[in-house]
Amino acid sequence: MMNLAAEVSGSLGSIGYGLAAIGPGVGVGIIFGNGTQALARQPEAAGLIRANQILGFAFCEALALIGLVMPFVYGV
Repeated sequence: MMNLAAEVSGSLGSIGYGLAAIGPGVGVGIIFGNGTQALARQPEAAGLIRANQILGFAFCEALALIGLVMPFVYGV
């Protein structure tokens, strides 16, 4: 009987990153979707809304970059 885990271990890091990229992708969609709604409701607050969108986007992308690096740090 062959050891199946040894055969797939090379691609587990990329599978892990693919799964980790789902969260930031959803987060960015929620941030910009709600930001668009907020701009439609209160156009006079555009500067504050845009600043908060950029900050939230940066946090979500930081999580995506951490998810990209971790398979290389802990990979086999």
